[in-house]
Amino acid sequence: MIRRCAALVLAALLCSLAGPGQAQAAGYRYWSFWERTGDRWTYATQGPSTARPSDGDVQGFRFAVSADSADASRPRGTASFGDICATTPPRDGGKRVALVVDFGTRADAPSGETPPRPRTACARVPEEASTAEALAAVAKPLRYDANALLCAITGYPKTGCGEQVTARGAGPAPSAKPEEEDEGPSLGLYAGGALIAALAGAAVWQSRRRGHA
Repeated sequence: MIRRCAALVLAALLCSLAGPGQAQAAGYRYWSFWERTGDRWTYATQGPSTARPSDGDVQGFRFAVSADSADASRPRGTASFGDICATTPPRDGGKRVALVVDFGTRADAPSGETPPRPRTACARVPEEASTAEALAAVAKPLRYDANALLCAITGYPKTGCGEQVTARGAGPAPSAKPEEEDEGPSLGLYAGGALIAALAGAAVWQSRRRGHA
């Protein structure tokens, strides 16, 4: 019985100390790069500056908040290469790359900014051009950081680049609360302490009862 009470004490402590924001995962607000085969989007295995698409390829960009590639939001829309490049005939010495640019939702937008509507474009570029060059041909201005990370397409967003946020649609991750603003132990801590004391008392009472039996 004493062991059982001890287990209950530990469980109560863990529950009482878990605040409502403890499970909130951090993510990053950035442009992700995708490749499409048929109707399926796949997270690109290399960056747009090194990717070399072929004539007829469909590639996409999506602005969103995500923790990693497994959590990333895919570009929206079902337009095919034939739809996007229908009015762009092929030419010798060049290639056509269909691009889908999804600026994301208001929930993922930086504070004070409104995402433009998703758009598509057919980029006609030299055969050896990279995806970044194809994007620059149809979606200027682009903005990169010092590490060549794509920060903005057609000027969106105006500021920021891959910043960390606390959750989808949230602002930048907050810093630790200053000591002078400390409001003392939380209600959960007091409740946990009271429950632990009660369970500990029950364990002692049971132990004494056994001793007198």
